[in-house]
Amino acid sequence: EVQLVESGGGLVQAGGSLRLSCAASGFTFDDYAIGWFRQAPGKKREGVSCISGSGSTTHYADSVKGRFTISSDNAKNTVYLQMNSLKPEDTAVYYCAADSIVPEFSDPAQYTYWGQGTQVTVSS
Repeated sequence: EVQLVESGGGLVQAGGSLRLSCAASGFTFDDYAIGWFRQAPGKKREGVSCISGSGSTTHYADSVKGRFTISSDNAKNTVYLQMNSLKPEDTAVYYCAADSIVPEFSDPAQYTYWGQGTQVTVSS
C-alpha cells in the first residue's frame, strides 16, 4: 500500500522557517518523483516544488524560488521542503504527492498518490 505522510507544519511568524517532511512507503522511492503542493482556503491547489526520484532534478514555482529548497534522503525514503523567509501568503495546507512520470510538476492531475496534508500558518 502506497503511503505518503507529511509532517513539520505549524505556526510561524513572517520571516521565519519551517521544514516539512514527506515520508514515503509502498513503492520504489528512486523510481518516483515527489512533488509539494499547497492549497489555501478558496484557492486552487498550487504546485510548489518537485524532485526526481534520483534527486538530481528539482523544480520550483516562481513564488518560492530562492526561499524554498527541496531535497531527498533516499535511504530514508523521505523528501524535505525547507521553507525560509516565510510570508503570510505562504499560509496553506501543504501536500506531498508522488508519481512515476510527471511531465509537468505543477499539475496536480499528474500525480496518483497523495498525503493527507499538513497546515502551515504564517502570521504577519
